[in-house]
Amino acid sequence: MTRQRAALNEAIDDLTEFRSAQEIHRTLLDRGDKVGLATVYRGLQRLADAGELDTVRTGEGENLYRRCETRNHHHHLVCRVCGRAEEIDGPSVERWTRDVGAMYGFADITHQVELFGTCAACTASG
Repeated sequence: MTRQRAALNEAIDDLTEFRSAQEIHRTLLDRGDKVGLATVYRGLQRLADAGELDTVRTGEGENLYRRCETRNHHHHLVCRVCGRAEEIDGPSVERWTRDVGAMYGFADITHQVELFGTCAACTASG
């Protein structure tokens, strides 16, 4: 593992909320780690492809990342102010996707459902 990959993994391990590649890059620079932004993007994509990171896309189309708490299929409830996230199960969503797929003759349905809102702490401080 290269020094840059190790630094990226450390920065991600310290996250409790979703963060953009630019925010993670800024964290690395603040720590004194000289890692290029392109290296951060490539590393995040590699980790996401390996299933080691959760990724959500904001309403503006930006990808946000954080370390997976579980390897099982799940969804997220994300605060759009602070980035705090809760992993949630969605059994009714799972049933609905299977039913819709079956209704139209589709199999092996995949989906992504992310919920965005404002957490209680951000609402209280707002």
